[in-house]
Amino acid sequence: MLKPSTTRKINVAIDGPAGAGKSTVARMVAKALGYIYVDTGAMYRAVTLEAIRQGIDIGNTTELAKIAADSDIRLVPEPDGQKVLLDGEDVSRLIRSVEVTNLVSKVSAVPEVRTELLRRQRELADRRGVVMDGRDIGTNVLPDAEVKVFMTASVQIRAERRWKERNGQDESLTFEELMKKIEERDRDDIEREVSPLKQAEDAVLLDTSDMSIEEAANAIVAMCRQALEG
Repeated sequence: MLKPSTTRKINVAIDGPAGAGKSTVARMVAKALGYIYVDTGAMYRAVTLEAIRQGIDIGNTTELAKIAADSDIRLVPEPDGQKVLLDGEDVSRLIRSVEVTNLVSKVSAVPEVRTELLRRQRELADRRGVVMDGRDIGTNVLPDAEVKVFMTASVQIRAERRWKERNGQDESLTFEELMKKIEERDRDDIEREVSPLKQAEDAVLLDTSDMSIEEAANAIVAMCRQALEG
């Protein structure tokens, strides 16, 4: 993988719909650049997990906002990715449960939750050298990022990727139902009033339908090298 030879650091924003491969690619890009990877989706998932544990109704925005403000959410770099700590507990696997996945888009649409996590995300990026992925990074969280990429792929391809990642979870779900859930998640993300899923005007569109993860990561690293050399 290409590596830029410079000490100057930039911020990298990678947006896109569910199942596009953003997190995996972002981790690889961060590793290649020697940067910090910030999985913003994991932060929203952590809030969702805590809401489920407390039995909070997802429609109770006041309580969701309180959870976002009170929870200690830490993203710890690991050799093979990132560990997510919620109030000191490693919840890296728990936040990927089917129950959390089915509710996280509704939690992430709550303005007060987004405001709190947005503040934390920007603090992480203040020192530069951050690769951040999500759905509104280039448009809202890091509008001044030097490299912005909107990663996407066909619904069919994204469903196939998610199908392979299930690891035995929710065996009753058929492939067709999984595709429908992804389409519904896309619609929820695009139509929400606060920070909807949208390609930034200055973002590069990267369709990974016919690309390997390695190829997608290399393409973004090449963009970063160009930005650093420019």
